[in-house]
Amino acid sequence: MNVDAQITFVYTDDLERSARFYEEVLGFALALDQGSCRIYHVIGGKAYIGICKGPGARADGAGIILTLVTTDVDGWYDKIIATGWECEHPPRRNETYDITHFFLRDPAGYRIEIQRFASVDWDQSDQGLSR
Repeated sequence: MNVDAQITFVYTDDLERSARFYEEVLGFALALDQGSCRIYHVIGGKAYIGICKGPGARADGAGIILTLVTTDVDGWYDKIIATGWECEHPPRRNETYDITHFFLRDPAGYRIEIQRFASVDWDQSDQGLSR
């Protein structure tokens, strides 16, 4: 059996503000508006993020990081900063994990990491994205 797609759902007290962030700051396309949840394409129709209205449903976001993998970390940083959104730090190298990355928070406080693996062959599974 195959998995056809993957959706990560997070919760927010302010769905409109979060929707503007994912649409205007990150530039994600809306795949489905369910009223109290909005699902956005992250990449090529196979990975999605769902933003759902849920007052008080979100904990403090501790332990959750939404990581977006890209070859253009600097371009993403420039795009996000240009919207006026704050990032925790500019792109920097992390020797431990052999990545370049930076972090920001969405309006509900979830931590987002934009990262690039140093190796294009980072996915070592039989179904790796880079193969």
